[in-house]
Amino acid sequence: MPRRVLTGRVTSDKMDKTITVLVERRIMHPLYKKFIRRSKKYAAHDEANVCKEGDTVSIEECRPISKRKSWLLIERNGEQVDRPRGFTAPTEVSKAAAAHGATAEPAPEQEHEPEHVPDHAHEHAADTAAHPA
Repeated sequence: MPRRVLTGRVTSDKMDKTITVLVERRIMHPLYKKFIRRSKKYAAHDEANVCKEGDTVSIEECRPISKRKSWLLIERNGEQVDRPRGFTAPTEVSKAAAAHGATAEPAPEQEHEPEHVPDHAHEHAADTAAHPA
């Protein structure tokens, strides 16, 4: 499953290695058909503390880092940001493999001979011919 990527504005960079990102989205009101803004704040991991208040950033969903932080900074003002070790970007090969339910690494081949399974189909056919129903 692909990871979600959201774009928003940094509202706070006071914490160490953490930024608060305000993500706004526009939805249509169900009755009045007018577009209204909805916003939500996310805590994102900023390993190098490069973001400042007001920056436009892209954040990507990742494994939980702390109680409320499960987003990772991937882009700042249109420029890619280095990912910390252990947070590698999913490659095209692993994306395709994950889509098909396979792992990124192929399973090792097992070297054993298949067990012989007796074929009883001819015996079953002879039994039904001898005893018609």
